[in-house]
Amino acid sequence: MATRRTRALRRLAAPLLFGAAVLGATAPAQAAGAGSGAGPGQGGKATAEIVTTAEHQGNVAALTFDDGPNPVDTPRLLQVLRENRVKAVFCLWGEYVERHPDVVRQIAAAGHTLCNHTMHHDNLAGWTPDQAFTEEEVRADLEATSALIREVVPGARIPYFRAPYGAWGEHSPQVAADLGMQPLGWAVTIEDWETQDADVLAQRLEERIRANPGGVVLLHDGPVVYDEAGQPQSFRAGTVEAVARVVPELKAEGWRFTKPARRG
Repeated sequence: MATRRTRALRRLAAPLLFGAAVLGATAPAQAAGAGSGAGPGQGGKATAEIVTTAEHQGNVAALTFDDGPNPVDTPRLLQVLRENRVKAVFCLWGEYVERHPDVVRQIAAAGHTLCNHTMHHDNLAGWTPDQAFTEEEVRADLEATSALIREVVPGARIPYFRAPYGAWGEHSPQVAADLGMQPLGWAVTIEDWETQDADVLAQRLEERIRANPGGVVLLHDGPVVYDEAGQPQSFRAGTVEAVARVVPELKAEGWRFTKPARRG
């Protein structure tokens, strides 16, 4: 019998078929063969290696933001990045892409890089072994999420994929690579899901970037929370403030902010 999740994924995949005739401070690295480079990523060739480093080394960091778009916090974050002339990667949660497409367009228009973060933020490895996603389910989810992003931003490049919770499961790195998306891990996190105290987060961000030069940094601009009237509320104000404090300080010392590495 098909599960609710399987039926949902089939519904997500159907338009494509007809239309086309952590948990942990550091994500694990995994090596495998190169993907074809064709398909939803349109980012060129990719491999199934989970990258955790920036495309350059030295006093460099690659900022990445998960679980948006958030219509309150993401625009504030975009303003901070614009003021500091920094580009970042935004790992987009498909359900919020559908609800808040204008924010996705703002991200793309500002020149930031888009990343597939699945449609429903499911644990692809499963909270228990019997819940793990099959290869078919992973592919359907990633294809549907990329297709949705491109409905909002036609022709968008999506060169990275990040598994929710850093829970890759058996299949997602290779499926992502087959679709032209480099699996994106991280070397630095500030655990901004534990607190939104800006002082705490700013201290963590500065100290951990300095301790891990050349690393990918995991931060969050989502998810989205709504009040009783259904209006979106701020959820990551502390993260935004931490970025606003730390980035200009590091830039003044000669640090650079760049994209994550890609393989292939």
